[in-house]
Amino acid sequence: MSRNVVVRTIDLTKVYRTFWGKTHVRALDKVNLEVYEGEIFALLGPNGSGKTTTMKLLLGIMFPTKGKVEVFGKSPRDVEIKKDIGFMPEESYLYRFLNADETLTFYANLMGLDRTERKRRIDEVLETVGLTEARRRRTREYSKGMSRRIGMAQVLLKDPKLVILDEPTIGLDPMGAREIKDVTLELKRRGKTVILSSHLLADVQDICDRIAILHRGNLVTTDSVENLLTIEDTWEIVVRNLREDTRRRVEQVIREGGGELQSIGHPRESLESLFLKTIKEKDIRG
Repeated sequence: MSRNVVVRTIDLTKVYRTFWGKTHVRALDKVNLEVYEGEIFALLGPNGSGKTTTMKLLLGIMFPTKGKVEVFGKSPRDVEIKKDIGFMPEESYLYRFLNADETLTFYANLMGLDRTERKRRIDEVLETVGLTEARRRRTREYSKGMSRRIGMAQVLLKDPKLVILDEPTIGLDPMGAREIKDVTLELKRRGKTVILSSHLLADVQDICDRIAILHRGNLVTTDSVENLLTIEDTWEIVVRNLREDTRRRVEQVIREGGGELQSIGHPRESLESLFLKTIKEKDIRG
């Protein structure tokens, strides 16, 4: 069954030039990507790999030097699709003397939501990000994790179909990171498409469907998390309640020895290991 493509880039290239027109930095070089409806898609790469540039091009706040970007089949600069895109930057900038209700009311008014719709959406997004009980507290009293969640609530106010998150868990403790990941997974359950960038590879491994690794403006690889992390030439057998005298045997002997076969499959390396290996191999190849 074919899947709807939400974002497509075709030979996407971005070159930053000096004042005199000379090439300064080739931030992206002929990058081809497709992001499908309802998936969580991650952009990974070291600093300077082109992740932020890609996001700016998807948001239509920057022009490509060459190539093409399509979001919902249109140019990202098309005003008609802006209502369907939500973006959370790396830092959440809040009016610290306002509480969550006042903050979201302010942004809902900017979005043109009427009073009834505004109240309904504020209630919904506060419930989604788990801040209903803290809605009357001033944001200056919020922890880093709560600040990121109110930033996420702001993004979700207009109920976008595509959500773009720049380093959503950066600077958070494990509990705060888990809260943001849970909200991201909830978006997927609701049929939203999520594109995120992150340096926290374990977080990406937990929640993403597919990953693209960028390095020096080039797309190194794109695939599902399962395919990227599975070690194909090695098998792993997990057994429980196996007698010691049969522990050294393999598959058939496990059953003969009264063991309970839990699973047979390919072991997986960590995303961090794959990422570092991929980047090193790219450097060696030049």
